[in-house]
Amino acid sequence: MPSAPAISSSAATARRRLLRRGLLLEGLTIVYNIAEAIIAIVAGILAGSVALVGFGFDSIIEVIAATVVGHRLLAEARGGSAREAARQDRRALQVVAVTFFLLSAYILWDAARKLGGFEPPAPSLIGIIIAALSVLLMPALGWMKHRTGRELGSKALMADAKETMVCWYLSVTLLLGLGLNAALGWWWADPVAALAMIPLLIHEGREAWEDARVSG
Repeated sequence: MPSAPAISSSAATARRRLLRRGLLLEGLTIVYNIAEAIIAIVAGILAGSVALVGFGFDSIIEVIAATVVGHRLLAEARGGSAREAARQDRRALQVVAVTFFLLSAYILWDAARKLGGFEPPAPSLIGIIIAALSVLLMPALGWMKHRTGRELGSKALMADAKETMVCWYLSVTLLLGLGLNAALGWWWADPVAALAMIPLLIHEGREAWEDARVSG
């Protein structure tokens, strides 16, 4: 029968492996979303698409959230205490929550402006491609984050996994809006698609904030 120190050492090794996996996933999230943000925002501005610009800003928010969560994982990987890890988790959850609320406010303002001013966006093939790519990639990334977060006991990483799945939902919504605009000329589908994102964003923001409060 293995001794207690051997069991403890095995658990520590497994946890370090999980931390490395979590850091890798957050690193991939950061790199992908930086590229996605640049492409989406530029394409959105050129096409006058509020949904596409909003999607790009969501990518920036994902970069911020992934950076904060990655910092929390890195702190533990470098030998931080369990108490410090819990504090970092709370901070990361609060950052994720605030980013959800900020994105909701931006989308509401810009979509209302577009609808009120009757500003039809131009079709955007680049936007359709980037949305379709995210539809394909985000579920796997979100699942791996959630699994790793659950095994680590990190609510922050699990909250970030939810944000990744929100990105998937936004990608589907964006693809629908851009597709209808390109295929049928339904310009209003773009800002309406953006507005459809808001309830989920607010829900996830409130949930992340509540998790941070309970963790405190």
